Amino acid sequence: MIKMHCTPSKAFFRPGEPIRLELAFETPARGTVEATIYRLADATAIWTDQADGRSCVLEGALPAEAPCGYGVRARLLDGDGRVAATASAAFDVLEHWTQAPRYGFLSEYGPGRNDVQATMDWVVRYHLNGLQYYDWQYRHERLLPPSETYTDLLGRSLSLDTIKRLVAAGHERGIAAMPYTAIYGASDAFYREHPRLALTDRLGTPFRLGESFLVIMNPDSPWAEHLLGEFATVLDSIAFDGIHIDQYGAPFVGQDASGTRIDLGEVFPAFIDKAAALVEQRRGGSGSVIFNAVGNWPVDRVACSAEAAVYIEVWPPYREFLDLYRIVVNAQQAGAGKPVIVAAYIDPAHVANWRLADAVIFASGAYRLELGEPGAMLADPYFPRFGQLDRPAQDILKRYYDFQVRYEEVLSLGTQDGGERRYSLACPQKESSTHKPDILTVVRRGDQFETFNLINFTGLPHQMWDTPLASDPTPCGPLNVEIVIDRPVRRIWRASPDGEDLSAHDLAFRQNLDRGVHNAHFEIPRLAYWDMIVVEYAP
Repeated sequence: MIKMHCTPSKAFFRPGEPIRLELAFETPARGTVEATIYRLADATAIWTDQADGRSCVLEGALPAEAPCGYGVRARLLDGDGRVAATASAAFDVLEHWTQAPRYGFLSEYGPGRNDVQATMDWVVRYHLNGLQYYDWQYRHERLLPPSETYTDLLGRSLSLDTIKRLVAAGHERGIAAMPYTAIYGASDAFYREHPRLALTDRLGTPFRLGESFLVIMNPDSPWAEHLLGEFATVLDSIAFDGIHIDQYGAPFVGQDASGTRIDLGEVFPAFIDKAAALVEQRRGGSGSVIFNAVGNWPVDRVACSAEAAVYIEVWPPYREFLDLYRIVVNAQQAGAGKPVIVAAYIDPAHVANWRLADAVIFASGAYRLELGEPGAMLADPYFPRFGQLDRPAQDILKRYYDFQVRYEEVLSLGTQDGGERRYSLACPQKESSTHKPDILTVVRRGDQFETFNLINFTGLPHQMWDTPLASDPTPCGPLNVEIVIDRPVRRIWRASPDGEDLSAHDLAFRQNLDRGVHNAHFEIPRLAYWDMIVVEYAP
């Protein structure tokens, strides 16, 4: 078999925009390329073209409907009609990237960076449609540098030209660019010039990040107007698509220069709203603001602000995989359905940890910040300390991200948490040594369907995402599943990102609609990490 790769030309497509799929062959190929386009479990179109060489392009049109996800099964047929190569892919159609914000990161802006196009190829491969430009700034209080080449606060040599080239290349592929900023960080030099703008403790001592790295400014003081002015200058100078705003998770409260108590949980939402108004002035409806609720704080207050998505950096005490689910659902409810992005730093060497974390987060209808720089995964809150992914890990992640995009209409878009009373799971499982179920069930609910995600923890010594797991979960099956239903079932189908085949497979089932408890029964042949079961109800 010839090795074939299939990738959409952009991170997402807009309604009515032609869809372009780029196919590449590792050795020269000749024949007919046939791509079957799926929406959820059903084929919707077949596109064909001729291949003669190492690459081929397929283009087609789909109904101008958004948001929705699609799967692709591509085949190369030789002159005798035999299958010579296969590949799978996914793409989606969105009105704006924040409808399904697959958020990534960049952190390297050295002069002469020569892999800009290759970087965007990597980003598109994983369907990342927004990038956080982490630590691009000259100083926290003076974002734009005084010259094209400059040195940041940590001594890194950076280039404004490199940043602009990355932004422009991303825009060509439908990737938004979000510049990192901090809501209250300033250099020690700035503090010495403006001591009354600092946030202090009850003794009047300013809060700091590190002994001499940054001083915490008071965002309920003239510092706020200064920072908003910096935002305006940046947006007028660089084609960024909004502002990403960070905080450090502490302090929660402080006082201003006059001794008045400042509750940052109240100040943050007001500042976000001002930043969003400024971004709208500069970018119209295409601009966005994202704020980091570090340690899940103060998510209940900022989620209802003008931020485009609820972004949460997870820290203790939220250490269990189940905490990731709970954090996501709480944020979805607090944000009245806004998309949720989770940053949970895991070394790429700990494959079982990040596979299970991604499964829980994606199954809960959220997104994870983990990819961006080519071949890298975030492993540390200081993004330049990212880790490297080996080829098998890259292939696993490709499947997981294709899966998330392909089935986003039953995982995230327009769905809600199914709660704990809408189902029951009956399968041969034991309680683990931690007294938690070996199979976690995460349910999403739509108008005419429910999605049951089964995530496997069988055989693992613990269920904590931030503690390394030395082995995969023990595969289990077949599993006899029973779910409680309140209306007739039309169809049940299954899909999983754990193997090469991401397609949907119908499941045989029986349902009991007699008086009393209604239920449906079906069987899962094997569960490795994550299986998704979609139950479609009759109208």
